[in-house]
Amino acid sequence: MPDERFSEDGGADEQADAFRADVLAGLSAPIPAIPARWLYDRAGSELFDAITRLETYYPTRTETALLETIMPEVRALIPRGAAVVEFGAGSATKTPLLLRAIDPAAYVPVDISGDYLEQSAARLAADFPGLPVLPVTADFVRPFDLPGDIDDLPRLGFFPGSTIGNFVPRSATDLLRHFRELLGTGSRLLIGMDRVKPVERLIAAYDDPGGVTARFNLNLATRINRELGGTIPVDAFRHEARWNDILSRIEMHLVAQRDVEFAVAGQHFDFRAGSSIHSENSHKYGARGARVLLLAGGWTPLAEWTDPARDFAVILAEAQPNRFAP
Repeated sequence: MPDERFSEDGGADEQADAFRADVLAGLSAPIPAIPARWLYDRAGSELFDAITRLETYYPTRTETALLETIMPEVRALIPRGAAVVEFGAGSATKTPLLLRAIDPAAYVPVDISGDYLEQSAARLAADFPGLPVLPVTADFVRPFDLPGDIDDLPRLGFFPGSTIGNFVPRSATDLLRHFRELLGTGSRLLIGMDRVKPVERLIAAYDDPGGVTARFNLNLATRINRELGGTIPVDAFRHEARWNDILSRIEMHLVAQRDVEFAVAGQHFDFRAGSSIHSENSHKYGARGARVLLLAGGWTPLAEWTDPARDFAVILAEAQPNRFAP
């Protein structure tokens, strides 16, 4: 994802530079780790879509069912004629539920995977012929510009899928503050957050028996080889999902099954058997923790909904004016 909105004359180069910098820094770190956003090239985005349809992966179907139920209430809390800005809108599977409910004035999907985003945006434009669809290929964790077409519209940020859980709390707070600055005071944010639940269910959701999640994780190494001239022996690594209880998160790792040496962009690395590359976190929140996180990021919760089993939460928050004192 780039530092600003992509254009045909520079965006791809900026993304390639950012990818290279993150991979080299991550592989060189004392605890090797690569930001989870780089899992989502075209192949990664397609594999993640497949994951969302797995029986063991509960978040997508739970959140989708919850959104279907709550949309009349959401509609009553959203200003008329708003522009919907969706962060990480690669597949937009839940977006039609929101667009049909609130009848917005514009839809702005923002995602790192440009070609996948364009296809998704085209499908939505066909389904909503009267709605301006303005895709932005960008790294939503970095500064970028929204289309000028929505300058005078009220704004609703849409951040479903518990994607906020991919960020450690410090980075999640920074991201929420970034969203507030981008969308502006008075804007609203509709966000999904996964809840803590039994470890067995969590592990099954992130390490399915069919190996789709493993292919998704290993695709990161394939992408590094393809785009950065890497020589990573992909078959020397295996996918592993771990529950970190003290940090309340699922971790995904690529674990070396034997001693390996490889190069990326001309730099050499070696990994001993059993060592790993940390590729993703998925933090799980309790009700109070979710609200505190939003408040720390500059968003005041207005309403919260959960499914009957309390597996997942959707929260509507507002960027209220800063107060001089409590």
